Amino acid sequence: MSGRQRVGIIGAGAVGTVFAHALAERCDVTLVDVRPEVVDGITAAGGVAVEGRPVRAAFATHDPARAYSTSALFIFVKAPYTLGAIRPFSGKLNPATPIVSLQNGLGNEEAIKAALGGAVPLVVGATEVGGLTLGPGRSRRTEAGSTVIGSAGASTGTVQAIATLLEAAGFPTSVAYDIRPHLWGKLLVNATINPIAAIAGAPNGFVATDSDAIELARAVAYESAAVARAARVALPFGDPWEYARSIALATASDRNSMTVDLASRQQTEIDHTSGAIVAAGRRYGVATPCSETLLRLVRAITAAARE
Repeated sequence: MSGRQRVGIIGAGAVGTVFAHALAERCDVTLVDVRPEVVDGITAAGGVAVEGRPVRAAFATHDPARAYSTSALFIFVKAPYTLGAIRPFSGKLNPATPIVSLQNGLGNEEAIKAALGGAVPLVVGATEVGGLTLGPGRSRRTEAGSTVIGSAGASTGTVQAIATLLEAAGFPTSVAYDIRPHLWGKLLVNATINPIAAIAGAPNGFVATDSDAIELARAVAYESAAVARAARVALPFGDPWEYARSIALATASDRNSMTVDLASRQQTEIDHTSGAIVAAGRRYGVATPCSETLLRLVRAITAAARE
């Protein structure tokens, strides 16, 4: 990939905006979002902004057709919305257009392939880049870590081209031959930190400093690691709790997306994080009582908020 290319981004939330702002320096960015206030806000501002940096031009629309001719399509919607968000692109994209998912949780790959077909040139990955929404098309970058990507149907050349694109945009990116360990590593961290902080209504650091939260989080981390072993996934770190704890401390003042969603009575990604751990545990015969309890608690809190 060379020159100024057209890049599509589905989902103009916190992280989607961070990536849109970075990519817009060298690319023509089209953001697709179903929320009228988000599209109108970006249009009125003339683009997207990350706190501390000027607005960069980006086109926002609620019409997926405006992103059909992009040379790469990134997906940043929350996992429960992946299938619905990508379905309008079925049969409309150039078959060579890479689809890139850096979303949380498991199940996004399956949703994308269900919508577009199993032969789609899909690139999946895990990113440590985080964001906090400040307004429509405006974010604060809360984490500035690395990104690792790999193939879920894309050629080696396509994966490397996406890595080059992200590197040029300022995101340190590496390519993994087997991306599953990294996806499971992020899944474990999200399943360990996010629901506990969300239920407590606290920032991430609470999970690593409160004695009761620590005991629960440690149990979740170890049972999640047991499921990964049963699935024959070699996690990219040693002690799962110590790794999750280090992430909680590194992001101690941040409120993760599940905490924000639960507090604002929006749908969470619990079924794609804790729910994914529980489902895989059942598949491989590994007990996951702590993850299942968190799954049911977050579901119950979400249901109660809707009544």
